[in-house]
Amino acid sequence: MTKVSSVIVPYASYLRVYEPLAAFPEPERGHWERYARRDDLPSYQEELRRSLADLAAVPPTPVPVHESGDAFVLETDGEVRVCPWRTRLRGWQALGGLAEEYPLPVLDALLPAVVRNETSRDYERWLAEHPDARPWIRTSTWQVPINWFVLFADEEREYAKGSAGEVPVLRYRTPMVQARRRVARGLRALREAVDESLLIDGLVDVGRWLEEFHPRSLVELDYGGLVHALPAGALEGDHSAADVGEGIAALRRGDEGGAADAYGRLVERWRAVRDLRSAN
Repeated sequence: MTKVSSVIVPYASYLRVYEPLAAFPEPERGHWERYARRDDLPSYQEELRRSLADLAAVPPTPVPVHESGDAFVLETDGEVRVCPWRTRLRGWQALGGLAEEYPLPVLDALLPAVVRNETSRDYERWLAEHPDARPWIRTSTWQVPINWFVLFADEEREYAKGSAGEVPVLRYRTPMVQARRRVARGLRALREAVDESLLIDGLVDVGRWLEEFHPRSLVELDYGGLVHALPAGALEGDHSAADVGEGIAALRRGDEGGAADAYGRLVERWRAVRDLRSAN
């Protein structure tokens, strides 16, 4: 479970890939081997705390000057896997999507145009030298994208109810081979049922991203700060991956009514979060 922090946690969810050490070339592999032995490994809240501190500076620092050398670490079945933060790269990519999220006057107030333009130029120069760069973490604010749920099964769901001094945790973890298989099955079912949709586009994008990683990786969906946005008691009954899986199975059977019922349950469950975002 995650301990409560004084930091206000943004309402964000995360899709992470943990790669085995064998996936990294030297000298990076050696760095992660030493890093994984640390006793003070940081949590996702620590990553948020550092990002918020940069944004609070005057002028704000939307992207770190140097790339992070930190990672999330998992040890399962005797194998160590790491998920590098790559905070600088993710910051650059997130900055590129801000124009779609905020009106220009609001965006200018958050990050002056001169700061955004300079940061974009830095990213273009860096990307020219690192054309194959990709993040190990994807972030979504105020929601869990439906296409993320396609990667997981209900039996992979992990829920820990919060108690005094701790917050709840809701996440899914699955082997990479399972995640890729479910993407392929989901795409076949969706393409047979509809000509095109945003769900298909999103699933294609996620599938291409997963192909970049080692086949012995683990994929994790973490509700992160969204545990604070869902109504009390709703987390325990949240089985969104099961609803998405049931909907796709119904499409494969040609059962449009069953698919609509599963989708309806999903929409109803997330309506409270959507309404909170609109109110905010």
